[in-house]
Amino acid sequence: MSFFISNVEGELGLTTAGYAALVILLIAALLGAAALTRHQETSERSPMSTKKLVFCAMAVALAMVTSMLKLYSFPFGGSVTLFSMLFICLTGYFYGPATGILTGAAYGILQLIIEPYIYFPLQVLVDYPLAFGALGLAGCFSNSRFGLIKGYLLGIVGRYFFAVLSGWIFFGEYAWEGWSALPYSLAYNGAYIFTEGVITVIILLIPAVSKSLTQIKVMANN
Repeated sequence: MSFFISNVEGELGLTTAGYAALVILLIAALLGAAALTRHQETSERSPMSTKKLVFCAMAVALAMVTSMLKLYSFPFGGSVTLFSMLFICLTGYFYGPATGILTGAAYGILQLIIEPYIYFPLQVLVDYPLAFGALGLAGCFSNSRFGLIKGYLLGIVGRYFFAVLSGWIFFGEYAWEGWSALPYSLAYNGAYIFTEGVITVIILLIPAVSKSLTQIKVMANN
């Protein structure tokens, strides 16, 4: 059974079996997030799993919508979007890194289903569930001072790591003239990830925005 089919340009597309497998993985990621949430809440004696799942689902939906609002798109994948990475980072900030990583992985699978960009099968793993799952690392600073900004920066650096890894291993042949694969990947992926990151951090530094997100975090956990 084949999950991929190649077109005349060498780009891989998903077969029916491929889409089915992705849907199964998406469901598995969501069930994993639900199970993790239920386990955490059982230990905390707080019946809030439904609320957490609703907030995570809303974050994925908002990330998906804003990912389609592209300020600039790059030719070999990657784009500067309207804060799409922030919404996935928020799930980690609200509920911790484990829930954030699973939610990010689910979002990555959804991105692959809706807007696939595939040249190599292993690239799928690096570019989608791993790269977007890394945004959930934002939860590592969920309880610290300026935790949202520090967490957001850690999350996008995590995504940058996997994006660079993918570019270095799978797309080095597309490096600009005179550039080797690794510097090309560092520059190419940094251009869109950190451009969006800088714009987002500027917005987060606005007191009204940071105060509102802090209040939403309290509401999400109460």
